[in-house]
Formats: sequence, structure tokens, C-alpha cells
Amino acid sequence: MVADMERSFDTTAVPGTRFTEVRRVAETGSTNRDLLKLASEGASEGVVLVADHQTAGRGRLDRSWSAPPGSSLLVSALIRPELDPPEVFLVTVAAAVAACEACDTVAGVRPGIKWPNDLVVDDGGPLEGRKLSGILAESIVREGRVTAVVLGMGLNVNWPDDLPEELAGIAVSLAQLSSVAVDREELLAAWLAAFDRWLTRIESDAGRAELMEVLRSRSATLGRLVRVQMADRIVIGVAEQITGAGHLLVRSDESGELVEIAVGDVVHATIQR
Repeated sequence: MVADMERSFDTTAVPGTRFTEVRRVAETGSTNRDLLKLASEGASEGVVLVADHQTAGRGRLDRSWSAPPGSSLLVSALIRPELDPPEVFLVTVAAAVAACEACDTVAGVRPGIKWPNDLVVDDGGPLEGRKLSGILAESIVREGRVTAVVLGMGLNVNWPDDLPEELAGIAVSLAQLSSVAVDREELLAAWLAAFDRWLTRIESDAGRAELMEVLRSRSATLGRLVRVQMADRIVIGVAEQITGAGHLLVRSDESGELVEIAVGDVVHATIQR
């Protein structure tokens, strides 16, 4: 399962896509942080940074993200989309759907998308709900305009069987699900190609609608009992829909009302099992 762990990335670009410059480092604090710095200095769209190990990987709300060195796909991509700030969620959705497609193509694994930004096991089996990937989009906004988005993803690929105590029982890797070692380089190329296709599609209204339908079809959240913690309250109920704006509609168990929850309002969201 760990045959790929010591191999460096050879990919320098993905032909036919906007991702024309793929850089690799052995270790860094955070690929997102590094790429945000490059973006602020004027780096062009299409720069991708891949690391074998992150010492300060982050998720939403600056939650830490750790993985054994060389065992995960730790990648950030710089894009410069023509989006308003409230539309940046589309980049996260595009990345998540693309990751699902890449996992299916390369490893034969079909994960679900847990709102708002995780890939999880969604097959009804004993590993149901375990986390496979986390995704984080960070924007640079100037004078009300989005000038850059850095999309970061940590995808568990070839983890050892003896996971650290803090990860055992809550996370899983592609190799553990497919029972074979997965080529991180092949996975990277497949993800970037699919991500590029979806980024092109969301330039049109029809493409955005298509993306949201695919999200709903792959959702590990819809139809489930969820607990969503916000700054001012907690909502427990069945997740009924994801709106075109990316908001989650939850039927509150307490009041019976349909509560609309924006990603930015969420402190923590869990699926109740």
C-alpha cells in the first residue's frame, strides 16, 4: 500500500488545460499559504504546487490537517476566475466533483461529498463516513473583485495501516478502500484535468446548474440527519436540499422550519449516524 510514498512528482504541466506549471516541494508549511503569496505577487493562473509533506496544513477555520509524509496528494492550484465573492463556492464544488471523478477513474473508488467541503466514504459499509479528503478555497479580493482563488486539497492516497491515534477511526485512504497502491502522479493529472473542465463549464449558467446537479447526486449529506453548529445556534434535522448558491436547507427537528445555512456561517457540521 505504501509503494508510492518515496516517489517524487515528475509532472510539470497538464497538456490541454490551464495548469501549465506544476511545482513540487518535498516539504512546506502550507501549499495554500505559499501559493497565496505567489498570487499576491502577480503569479499567473495555472500555477500548481504539490508537496510530499505539510507541517501546517489547514482546513476551514484554520483547522489543522496532517498526514504521514509522502502518503497523500497535497496540492494547491492558482486560478483567476471571473467570479463575484459570493460565487467562489463554485470553485470548491468544481474541485470536489473533479476529485470524485479522479478517484473513480484512477482507483475505482466512488466517494461522496459531505457538505460543505469534504470527501467521505459513502457506500453504506463499515467505513461509512470516514474522511478521504478536505478542500479549502481561499480568495484574494480587491475593491470588491475576486482577483485570485487558491484551491487547496489534501487527499489521503497511500496511508500506512498503523495510523496515528488521532486519525484512526475517522479517516481513510484510497489504498485502504481499493486494496492496492494508488499512483499519486496519475491521480494528480486526472484531478487537474477534471478540475479544468469544470472550471470552464461554470463560466456559463448552464454549466453552473449542471455542476450543482452533480453535487446533489454525489452528496453524502442530503437525506441524512445532520447537526450544524453555527456561532449563535445549533440546528439538528434532515438535510433536504443544496441551493444554487451552495447553501444547505435543513428541516429543523425542533421547530419544523426549513433553515437555510450558508457555508460561511458554519463552525462545524456532522452527519448523525
